[in-house]
Amino acid sequence: MQAAEQLIAERGIENVSIRDIVGAANQKNESVLQYHFKNLTGLIEAILLTRSKQTHAKRAELIEALPNEQPSIQEICMLMVQPSFQLACENAGYRCYVKAFGHELVLTDASPTELAVSQGGGGQSGKQVGVMLKKALPHLTSEIYQRRLDAAVTLCSTSMYHQARQKNAFSGDQAELFLHSLIDAVVGIFSAAVSPQTQALADKLKQS
Repeated sequence: MQAAEQLIAERGIENVSIRDIVGAANQKNESVLQYHFKNLTGLIEAILLTRSKQTHAKRAELIEALPNEQPSIQEICMLMVQPSFQLACENAGYRCYVKAFGHELVLTDASPTELAVSQGGGGQSGKQVGVMLKKALPHLTSEIYQRRLDAAVTLCSTSMYHQARQKNAFSGDQAELFLHSLIDAVVGIFSAAVSPQTQALADKLKQS
């Protein structure tokens, strides 16, 4: 799994074969990978699940440390960004994972949020954040909320991916500035007033 993350981060998933991964993992034949994961898709799914569990656990820690049952929008948006950021700061393997797969949510034709959930994203801690977020945003209809959630997930994913590819990724004051700027941007996505144009178009689509 570590060899696969490293190779995919360096080359892109489309340029990595089972043979490449087996060789990088110092194994002698491809049957080892097939025995544990069946195929490359199974290996990727195992990586995504493992990293998602790490993210869920970190988010759960941060939720437990919140001072209030109903946190502010700023604190809720922090819960969307900080778990992955902290893990990337602490763990070279997690940084490699972000570099390898951080852009995948942007490439989907479906809802980025739905894809993240289908890949194990969110978990119980993610559901808790969703409940907090909806409660804090009574001015948004369900449809507009979902569109903004997709926008926020896309922004977080692409921003983390870009940060992972910087020379001194996730270290020093520049990384802290990146974190807090991203949280501010996510807060802006959710807390902005709904314009008359957006509301009119949403109502029109709902009726059609």
